[in-house]
Parts: sequence; C-alpha cells; structure tokens
Amino acid sequence: MMPLTADIILNAYANGIFPMSDARDDPELFWVDPERRGIFPLEAFHVPKSLAKTIRRAPFKITVDQDFGQVMRECAAATTDRDSTWINQTILDLYAELHGRGFAHSIECWHDGKLAGGLYGISLAGVFCGESMFTRVTDASKIALTYLVARLKHGGFTLLDAQFMTDHLAKFGAIEIDREDYHRRLDKALKVKSNFYSLSLDASGSDILQSITQTS
Repeated sequence: MMPLTADIILNAYANGIFPMSDARDDPELFWVDPERRGIFPLEAFHVPKSLAKTIRRAPFKITVDQDFGQVMRECAAATTDRDSTWINQTILDLYAELHGRGFAHSIECWHDGKLAGGLYGISLAGVFCGESMFTRVTDASKIALTYLVARLKHGGFTLLDAQFMTDHLAKFGAIEIDREDYHRRLDKALKVKSNFYSLSLDASGSDILQSITQTS
C-alpha cells in the first residue's frame, strides 16, 4: 500500500476530499467527500454585534502562523466536551509538513502570553479549507475565525470550506450546499490567485471589521 504523503493530501483537497481518523489514538485514516458541505460565503460572513464590540476592544494579541504545531495539538486534545478527536499523529505530522511548505496556516489568539484559542486549515489557490478550531478563553475561536475571514477577503480568496455544517457556524453566515455545487465552486477557486499574507499583521479590530463589510 502506498504511504500517505503531504502531496497526496494536497491532491485530495484539490479534488474536494479530506482525511479524518476515527480517534486521536487510531493510526488509520479515511477519506471524506460529504454529500452535504458546509461553506462560508465570504461576502455574507456575519459578525454578531456583541462579538464586534469585543473585537474592537482587542482582548487578544492575534498572530498568523506563529505556533502552528501547538494550535494543531490543542485542536487534537481531549476536552470536557469531547473525549477524543479525529486528529491523529499522522495528520499532525503531515500537516506540519504542509505548513512548512506554505500550504497550511494557523491564526492564533494570545492572552497574557498564553495561547487562548485559534484555528488552522489548508490553503490552495483561492480556497481555504478550515480544519479545526479551539478555545481556552471566551470568544477566542470566534475572533480567530473573524480574523481569518478578513484575511481571506483581503487576499482575494473566493471559498472558505467549513466541511460540516453546524448551528454554531450558521450564526456566522455558513450555509450548506450539495457535493456537486461545492465541486463547482472549488474548481473556480482553484483558478484564483490569492495571497494569505496581504493583510497587515498590525490591522486593528476596526480594520478587520471594515475588511469584512467591504464588498469584494
């Protein structure tokens, strides 16, 4: 059997497929191509008023790709709400390689010098495939998501893949589409030239909110 490589994973994402494991300590992976797919239409991303107020107050220091490995490990860790996750050691290792090659990114929220929340995902042309997020301090993951969307819009991305729809994501404007629609959107996004780093790291909370509300 051919060993799984970072290049195989990239090819899978380009074809609308992503890997998962049944459990953190399960070494095996399986491929997923959901019949129903959650996505964020970037032009319709919604920031709740209370969250916007918090973002303007700037309770966290926001960084990009500063501690990708730790963000992944936090996303893979058990919590009071879940005993295990789908992120196993194989995923940790291969996505760390993708990060080193510039295809995987993280957004980090820091509070009092400690990682308070964040998210990570895969970037290919004009699509960003969100993988997982975590929070240790109230609103940290929500703010990381908002900063991600601002970065994607500013950088010319056209598709944010959320994989699976949830009520929580719906509050931010996520919608569910069928597999065929997703693949059509993906094909278009893969022809787009984007820049994940075009948004200044010094952007204020107000700048972030303005980037989101501006029409593309």
